[in-house]
Amino acid sequence: MLHVFDLDGTLIHGSTASLEIAKVTGTTVELAELERSFGAGKIGTRQFAHAIGQLWRGLSHETVEQAMHGTPFLSGIAEVIQDIRARGERSALITMTPNFFADRMSVFGFDHIAGSVFPALPLAKDPNPELILVPESKVSITATWLKLYGLSWSECVAYGDSLSDLPLFAQLENTIAINASESLQALSRHIYTGGSIWEAYTQAHTR
Repeated sequence: MLHVFDLDGTLIHGSTASLEIAKVTGTTVELAELERSFGAGKIGTRQFAHAIGQLWRGLSHETVEQAMHGTPFLSGIAEVIQDIRARGERSALITMTPNFFADRMSVFGFDHIAGSVFPALPLAKDPNPELILVPESKVSITATWLKLYGLSWSECVAYGDSLSDLPLFAQLENTIAINASESLQALSRHIYTGGSIWEAYTQAHTR
């Protein structure tokens, strides 16, 4: 079995990696405006990535680390990943969040992590739009990892919260909506609301 997790709004409770970075860098107003434009469909994922790449010119590893330490993660992430490994299964994180934050999630023990690829910090140049993930990327990346392990789509479970997870959820039977939008809940086999990924994981796997 391959377990595929989203990050923003799923493993991060009520926030996003970008918002946590914005809090540390003093750019919450600018980020909020970008998120409004994104939510209204005025800009897409790649335009959003370009904008934050310019907004955060000079961003340091220390600043990203500070943001991560202040991030409101759901409890039990490491315990879930350990349990998955103990079962002989695999865990993965796929997020449109910049890789300079997403890659730090390796501290929890994920077998694979895929995030939008940005230039190396301190972000001295714009990101390559072809390396920025879109919702459909979650399907193609998951397919690659399933092939790697000789697994089928029926041997994959996804954890997500929002529209960015819809393409992957539509592909799967085993899905868990975590603090999710109504549209994703309608497509999900299991629904969880709360602050513990362990609770969501165990509820879904004991039914």
